[in-house]
Amino acid sequence: MTSTAIPTATQTQNKFEKIKSEKDGLMVKAELEHFANIGWEAMNEADRDYRLKWLGIFFRPVTPGKFMMRLRIPNGITNSEQIRALAEIIQRYGDDGTGDITTRQNIQLRGIRIEDIPNIFRKLKSVGLTSIQSGMDNVRNITGSPVAGIDADELYDTRELCNQLQDTITNNGEGNPEFTNLPRKFNIAIGGCRDNSIHAEINDIAFIPAFKNGIFGFNVLVGGFFSARRCDAAIPLHAWVLPDEVIDLCRAILIVYRDNGLRANRQKSRLMWLIDEWGLNKFRAEVEKELGRPLQLEAEKDEIEWEKRDHIGVYKQKQTGLNYVGLHVPVGRLYAEDMFELARIADVYGSGEIRLTVEQNAIIPNIPDARLEAFLKEPLLEKFSISPQPLTRALVSCTGAQFCNFALIETKNRAVALIKELDGEVTLTKPVRIHWTGCPNSCGQPQVADIGLMGTKARKNGKAVEGVDIYMGGKVGKDAHLGSCAMKGIPCEDLKPILRNLLVEHFDAKLNPGVESNNSNAGLIFTDDVNYSNGKSQQSSPVNTNGNGSVLSKNKVHFAKSGKEIALAEGQSILEAAEQAGIELPSSCRGGSCGTCKQKLVQGEVKYDGEPAALDDSDRAQGYILTCIGQAVGRVVIDA
Repeated sequence: MTSTAIPTATQTQNKFEKIKSEKDGLMVKAELEHFANIGWEAMNEADRDYRLKWLGIFFRPVTPGKFMMRLRIPNGITNSEQIRALAEIIQRYGDDGTGDITTRQNIQLRGIRIEDIPNIFRKLKSVGLTSIQSGMDNVRNITGSPVAGIDADELYDTRELCNQLQDTITNNGEGNPEFTNLPRKFNIAIGGCRDNSIHAEINDIAFIPAFKNGIFGFNVLVGGFFSARRCDAAIPLHAWVLPDEVIDLCRAILIVYRDNGLRANRQKSRLMWLIDEWGLNKFRAEVEKELGRPLQLEAEKDEIEWEKRDHIGVYKQKQTGLNYVGLHVPVGRLYAEDMFELARIADVYGSGEIRLTVEQNAIIPNIPDARLEAFLKEPLLEKFSISPQPLTRALVSCTGAQFCNFALIETKNRAVALIKELDGEVTLTKPVRIHWTGCPNSCGQPQVADIGLMGTKARKNGKAVEGVDIYMGGKVGKDAHLGSCAMKGIPCEDLKPILRNLLVEHFDAKLNPGVESNNSNAGLIFTDDVNYSNGKSQQSSPVNTNGNGSVLSKNKVHFAKSGKEIALAEGQSILEAAEQAGIELPSSCRGGSCGTCKQKLVQGEVKYDGEPAALDDSDRAQGYILTCIGQAVGRVVIDA
């Protein structure tokens, strides 16, 4: 099978499947000039809000009329001509124009106007860039080893494979309808070094270097993903492939997923849900059937043996007399002047090549020994340091509420400011990876961090405030695994002393002179045990509660399955009441955006502290409510 027909719309399809069945997203490519002429406000809503994402153009409700554009930069390798072109694009938008390095070695542009899109696309094509199929239910940017081809210790140069895979999926950047109707988004990574620089465990398909009978190839992992409802590390397919078999295997897996993946509930549509439903053996058999041949069994061991490298600093290349220099770009944020300067120094001192990492940083390769001293004196390196402070060095952040309507909190600016303060208060002997993400979609990947911070709505003094859930125990590199939630509902304004204590207790930080120790855990209760990546283990952190002395309202919630009935405090959500009663209800965002906490209302009425965005008309008709922001009006009964 090499293609798929777009299914006819039916009443049982969810909103997104109906939009896809009515018109493939690639079809709006022919309408860009028309959109530019009529303006964003006159556009068909489905075209503007959804189908444009197939072209990498994202309408952002928090910045109406100012779109985001996501590019495709396979293996994170770009050049001065391309970066200069991107700088010219955002320069015209002034303060609204920014570029963000992403956690998939990619770049997103902010501030884009719809009337400029046709000219922008022509400019991108002239320098060999594309944004096609970079959003919605498509394969996202292909990640690879950031020092491919220049690392003296690498096992395989991933550059050509990443480019070939992108060309296969996107029809050489023109758009490929064969792969534009996947059930959900899809991530692929190819590793060629010993340190798992690609974060293999969080990809739908990951290729890990492994030797079999002395021959180089890849062990294959499948099913890794983050979502508001569930996060899972990729699992072994128990298969090993040669480099020249990678493209065919990716095609086969994509086709099996496209034609059989679950589509009714988008929260259960990622590849791992299909593997769960079928079982791994059936999934592998179907892939082999599509491939037309059996897969070889995996190699007994892979070659991921090193701890993760961040590539910040100065390093010798495999090419005699050449160096690469890794620059720390705080939370990946670039402005036009930064991009012009990156392009200039890449030309003056290197070969014009620029590389991006999953840590949101940049690498300038191919700098001769004779030019290195002068390069290190460049003013840009005062902003993009080669030796940042330990906490600053490993900081990662998603876009946050400044530009993203899914984010529940502001992340980038807050992350930089808070880490700067903590770097001044504690001394560390090695970096601690702190990742911020604004919502449960986890673009900032908190589950792979030493300390992960996920935006949520917390309560303080009876009021909803910006807060975070804290994840701990994530590990990258050798023996990588995902962390778990350790502390819930911490107001952002109370976060610094808690982080400081975690750094002291779990990462051997020392308080600087004049900084007083404090016990920020007083009055809190604990969730499940967490195994921390530094080997320490203790009862994990706290969930804020109403505490003693709360004034009870006349509102009550009765849990039908357990028979428990709880009187609620003023402003208390049903979810909080459940936790107080020891009743476990699923939850994630605590802001009404993900739907994880959805429960059926049997009797009574609820009101919401915020917008219940995760409820659609079908949910409401069936009596479902969101317990995370739902508050009882009088007495209510829920089926839990």
